[in-house]
Amino acid sequence: MYAINFYSHIYDDQLRHRRKTATVRLGDKSHKYRKGEIVWITIGRKYGPRQKLFTAIIDSVEVKPIDDLSPRDIERENPEFRRVDEVVHLLGQIYNRTVTLQDTVTVVHFSDVTE
Repeated sequence: MYAINFYSHIYDDQLRHRRKTATVRLGDKSHKYRKGEIVWITIGRKYGPRQKLFTAIIDSVEVKPIDDLSPRDIERENPEFRRVDEVVHLLGQIYNRTVTLQDTVTVVHFSDVTE
């Protein structure tokens, strides 16, 4: 079983209420995530304890420049975001580096699997 982990606790409430249904990861991560794969959605620190929130299926994996993010990609990443510059700012904080509109990202859309 694979996991998609979220380090930042800003996502805790959104994930628990199933409002966050995609993740935008910096770089081409298409080798890590596959459409149709069943994964755990977890939250916690890298190399630390993590909590499984739910099981999900990966609906799609897209690699594209940040500038090509659709309104749907942005809203599913963070339901409170509407603009690509908000995603750029967030990724800069998460990855602790300058992020530009030309940077490549991987968008992973996922859906809850009811057990």
